Parts: sequence; structure tokens; C-alpha cells
Amino acid sequence: MPGLPPGYRARPATAEDLGAIHRLVTACEQDLHGRVHTDPGLVAADLARPGLDPELDTLLIHDRAGRLAARAWVNRRSAVDVHPEHRGRGLGGALLDWAEARGRQSGNTRIVQTVPDDDGDAVALLRSRGYEPMVTEWLLEFPMPQEPTVPEPPAGITVRPFEPGDEHDAHRVVEDAFDEWQERRKSYREWARHTVERPAFAPAMSALAFADGRLVGVALSLDLPDTGEGYIEQVAVRRDHRNRGIARLLLRTVFRSFHRQGRQACTLGTHSETGALDLYLSVGMEVRYASTVFRKDLPAG
Repeated sequence: MPGLPPGYRARPATAEDLGAIHRLVTACEQDLHGRVHTDPGLVAADLARPGLDPELDTLLIHDRAGRLAARAWVNRRSAVDVHPEHRGRGLGGALLDWAEARGRQSGNTRIVQTVPDDDGDAVALLRSRGYEPMVTEWLLEFPMPQEPTVPEPPAGITVRPFEPGDEHDAHRVVEDAFDEWQERRKSYREWARHTVERPAFAPAMSALAFADGRLVGVALSLDLPDTGEGYIEQVAVRRDHRNRGIARLLLRTVFRSFHRQGRQACTLGTHSETGALDLYLSVGMEVRYASTVFRKDLPAG
């Protein structure tokens, strides 16, 4: 790989690298935010994205001692992480060059990357390379010093935890709702890797809403042991059952479930295209930090 400083070497990622990649990502999070958010299941799911070829679409950079110093992957979207101890040496710029070149080689017309707003160096690097802001993402938290209250269900609505066999109906509700703003519909396999097949998936702390026996809303949760918090991976309500308080009911049901498991906070992520920020703020959630999704158009290679 051209452009690497002396003493560093690059190679593709393999399944055996998942633990080292997770430690790298969490070291970056700890340095930037003072706490960890990413679990090993998310790292594994990202590297199993449809169409991603680890041999061609991933890159790891190790130092002389064999320690992982930085990593990147590209598959329509991209991610670049540099260990705090190795920043300021040009590794981020080299990986960005590689990701763009790989994107052009794959026939992509643009590349997208999400960077926390607090990471001033990364934001400056992207802007200097011609990246433009596209949407804002927020990580929100709900502190739970006491057990949260849960409202009464709307008329005709029942709520219960996720059970085996709910997978495909939940996928349909989520993708139908997300089709209103997402670029493409996820297959069941891709969706499951990021939700119900994650080791951290918490069915007992996930809430499903039914009307006349039909699934109309979901709040799917992860229990992240490294953070000591609950995390809501996805919230969705069928269009014909919105504005009835179902999402608020599902959220507060999940909050209470996590509190009863000893968690003192619950988090979730959303972004500006969903239009859901006001809902989350209205149930008492607070913004922990914001990120910007940047995009860059790629000329034909």
C-alpha cells in the first residue's frame, strides 16, 4: 500500500482479526467520548455486509510490533479508525486514499463516512478531501436512576417481549417503515446480522406491539456488557398505526425492562432523515453526542 509511513505494514482483515478490530474501535471511542459503545457483534456484522469481500474491501495497518494501529473497510459506506497512539502520522489519510481508490475500482459513484463531531481532526481531514455533510446522526441516552413509568397501551394494542418466530414479521415491519427514508431495502439475512443474530441481541428486553394479533410496532434491543447500558437498535411502527402513542409505549417498556436488569441508562441512535428526534426527546432522552455523515462523489476510475 503506497503512502504508509516507515515501520507500518498493511494487509486485509480476516475472521481472526475481529477481536483486535473491536479493541481498536473501542479504544477510539474511549479516547473520544470516555466510554465504549461498539460491541463485537457490530464489527462482525459490518465485515459480513452483502457484497463486501474482505480480501479486497478491508485493510488493517500494523506497527513494527505487530499491534493493530488502524483499519478501514469500504462497501458503499466506509469506516476508518486510527488508534489514538498512532494518530498524526498520516495513517488516516493513507486509508482514506485507499478507500476512495477501492470505491472507484468497485464502480461506486460516491463514498460515505460517519465521523463524530467531537473528532475535529477527522472532520478537518474529510473536509480537506472534498467531503460534504449529508445528514446528522445522534446518539441519545435515557438515564434511569429510578424505574421508568410505562403508559397504558392504546385501545386494542397489546405488548409482549420478542419471542422465537417473530424474526421475519419484525424484519417486515422495520423495513417497511425504514423504506420511507433509507436508500435500499435490506434483505432478511443482512438485517438479521445486525439485529436478531447479534450475540448481544436481548429478546427479553425487546418489545413488540400487536393489534388484532398482527405485529404493528417493534423496539429491538441489545444488551452491551462492555457499556453497562441497554441499547435500542431499531424502533419502527407501521404507518397505519402511528400517532397513537405506540412508539412511546414501546420505548418506555424497553427502558423499564433494562432498569429491572440493573442497567442505569438506555441509548439509541437516530439521524436527521428519520424525523424521529423529537419523539425521543419527548420521552425524556438526551443527546449524548452528534456525528455527521459525509459524502464524496467519486469520479470514474
